[in-house]
Amino acid sequence: MMEIWQKRAEELEENDPLAHYKAEFYFPENTNVYLDGNSLGLLSKRAEQAVYKQLDSWKKHGIDGWTQGENPWFYFSEQLSAKAAALVGAHAHEVSITGSITANLHQLLTTFYKPVQGRKNIVMEELAFPTDRYAVHSQLMHHGLNENHLSLISSNDGYTVDMDDILAAIDEQTALVLLPSVLYRSGQRLDWKVITDHAHQQGAVIGWDLAHSFGVMPHDLHDAGVDFAVWCTYKYANSGPGGTGGLFVHEKHHGTIPALAGWFGSDKEKQFDMSGEFSPAADASAFQMGTPNILSMTPLKGALEMIEEAGIDRIRSRSLKLTSFLRLGIEEAAADESALNIVTPSDGYGGHIAVSHPEAAKICRALKAKGIVPDFRAPDIIRLAPSPLYTSFHDIYETLAVIKELLETREFTKYKNTRGIIA
Repeated sequence: MMEIWQKRAEELEENDPLAHYKAEFYFPENTNVYLDGNSLGLLSKRAEQAVYKQLDSWKKHGIDGWTQGENPWFYFSEQLSAKAAALVGAHAHEVSITGSITANLHQLLTTFYKPVQGRKNIVMEELAFPTDRYAVHSQLMHHGLNENHLSLISSNDGYTVDMDDILAAIDEQTALVLLPSVLYRSGQRLDWKVITDHAHQQGAVIGWDLAHSFGVMPHDLHDAGVDFAVWCTYKYANSGPGGTGGLFVHEKHHGTIPALAGWFGSDKEKQFDMSGEFSPAADASAFQMGTPNILSMTPLKGALEMIEEAGIDRIRSRSLKLTSFLRLGIEEAAADESALNIVTPSDGYGGHIAVSHPEAAKICRALKAKGIVPDFRAPDIIRLAPSPLYTSFHDIYETLAVIKELLETREFTKYKNTRGIIA
C-alpha cells in the first residue's frame, strides 16, 4: 500500500504547474505538513513583503500615505476589491474588502432583513458556524422576534444537509436565507445557484457565507443572482490572523441605504465635506463603515496577487486532485478500522476532507506530534485541508503513511481526547 501511495504522489507531482508556489510560504517550526489552511493559512513571502512596503510608506509619507506612495490608502480597499471580485464571480463595484466577516454579516443582515406580517422567518442550517447563529439571533432580538421565526434546516447525520430539506425550508413565510457555500464541519458544498433561484421564487432575500470557499474555488455570485455574501480572507486566501474580510452586494441592490452607516461608506467625492448628511457611495463600498485597517489589509495584497497569478480555476483543479488522493488513501488506510469514517460527501465538497472518529482529538494530537497539523472540531471531527498553493502530493503521501501507522499501532491512545489545538 505504501509503495502504491508513493507512486501516486510521484505521478501527480509530475508536470504540476502550481508546485513551485510551496517555496513561497513559511512553515511553522517542527511542521512537515500543514493541513489547517481552512482555519488559518500560512504566511507567504509576498504577503510579508507587502507589509514591509506598507510600513515603509507610512514611515516616508506619514498622513500623506492616504494619497501618496505606491498604494495610496484612500483607494486601497477598491484596489483589493477588484482582485477579490474575480474570485467570487462579481463585478468590481459589487465587492468591498472591509471589516471582518462577522461585522460584515451584521451590516448586511441589518440592511436586508425586513420582516413584515406573514414573512418574518430566517432560514439557516443547524450546523452553521456559531458566529452566523449569533448574528441571526441578534437580528431576531433587534426586531422583537424570537426562536419561532428561525427555521433551522435539520441534518440527518450531524455532518451534512439534504438539498430537499433546504428547499422545503424556504417558503412564502421566509424573509431571508443565510447559508454557507461550504459547510465548515464536513466540507459539503451547496449548490448556491439552485438554492438562490428557489429563494427568489419564494420571494426571499438570500445571502451566502463563503468562509470555506473563498480563495480555493471559483464562484459565480453575480450570474447566480445572489443578493449578498460575506467571507473572511485568512483561510485559503492566506491574509493572516484577523485579516480584513470582504462582502458582496449584487448591483441590483446598489442604492440601498446601508443600515449601519459610517464615513468610509460615503461617496468619495463628498467624504471629507463633513456636512453631517450621509451620502452613500453608489456601489458596494457604501457598506463600509469605519476607516480601513490598512495594516491588516496589506498582507492580502501579496496573497491575492499570488492567487491571481496561479489562477482560481487551476487552484480548484489542484485542490480536487489533492483531496481526491487524500480521500482514497484514507479509505484504504481505514479499511480495517471502521471507527474512522469520511463524512465529506464525494459528490460535492470544498477544499477539505472531514473524518469522524470517537477519539478524534487524540488522533489530532498524535498527528501534530509527528509534524502534521490537522484541525479538530468537537466532538469527533478531524479536518484535513490541503491548501493548493503550499500542499504537495508528497505531503499527502506522508500524511496517509502516518495515519496508517497510528491506526495500526494505536499510538494515539496515549494522548488525552481533549482539544489540544486551537479550534
